[in-house]
Amino acid sequence: MSRAKNEEESEHIKEVLKLLGARIRSLREAKGERNYEKFAFKHDLNHTQLWRYENGEDLYFSSLLKVLSALDISLAEFFSDGFDQSVK
Repeated sequence: MSRAKNEEESEHIKEVLKLLGARIRSLREAKGERNYEKFAFKHDLNHTQLWRYENGEDLYFSSLLKVLSALDISLAEFFSDGFDQSVK
């Protein structure tokens, strides 16, 4: 694979991670949870990790499942809004 292709894929992954983080933050705030640290504490999540996820850093799939459980939302519901064109 060419270097340009690798860089393009890397940028695409960063964009999708930022979208994922924004979606997590949006759902948390929609539930009335304005403070990510309090939300993390209430749901036994690592607040530093939650901050990183919401800011577009990479995460384990199992971590995503734990966050979605705390948000009381399914994978299908989570990915139903805004991800249809982002993943190639």
